[in-house]
Amino acid sequence: MSDTTQLIRYSVITEKNPREIVLLRGNGCKWRRCCFCDYHLDFDLNPQLNFQLNSAVLDQVTGQFKHLEVINSGSFSDLDKDTMNQIKNICVNKGITHLYFECHWMDRHHIQALKNEFQSLGVNVQIKGGVETFDMEYRESVFSKGIDTDNPLEIAAYYDQICLLFGVAGQTLSSMEQDLETGLKYFNRVCINIMVENSTKIKPDQQVISIFMDKIYPKYINNPRVDILINNTDFGVGGKNE
Repeated sequence: MSDTTQLIRYSVITEKNPREIVLLRGNGCKWRRCCFCDYHLDFDLNPQLNFQLNSAVLDQVTGQFKHLEVINSGSFSDLDKDTMNQIKNICVNKGITHLYFECHWMDRHHIQALKNEFQSLGVNVQIKGGVETFDMEYRESVFSKGIDTDNPLEIAAYYDQICLLFGVAGQTLSSMEQDLETGLKYFNRVCINIMVENSTKIKPDQQVISIFMDKIYPKYINNPRVDILINNTDFGVGGKNE
């Protein structure tokens, strides 16, 4: 992801948990070590420029589903103060009752304060975290996620929803099913991302992806608590305007 200026940043998700979704820009992921991710290149250190971009994106929110998902290349705490204030105003003025943010493990101690802040406005905040797998050894040696626990209960103390990453060498039918069932046991929702080709050294493994598509996808595609992104732009954001 070398050029982020033309990214599509607003979309509407109509299936399963219907919601609007916005891809905003912050001052950058502070971890930046995940071996499979190049979305961290979508950042700017200038808060005024970020707010200018984010404000135009947020202006498209209608509140039609009362649910809004806000993502950025990092954690919610990487967004500038003006952007966060505009999100609050939109929640109040558009009747948003449920708000979803992303957060890296290193920023988890900011979560409760955020929830309290929005709760005072009548908005329920849920936090989505990229766990990728509950196999800590695989996660840290292959993905370099920086999550220093293999205990799903400890992770669930901070996160309401989790993301899993499938389609990488070394994963098996058993490991993927175990990750998915663990996610469903401890979290409200699970979002499965299938690895796609990008600028990182981690490459999609077509054999693993075929196992997923043949054995797992048919079992979970209609589960209302499971989102499956075959392409990481399937929510409608992150692709480029033609």
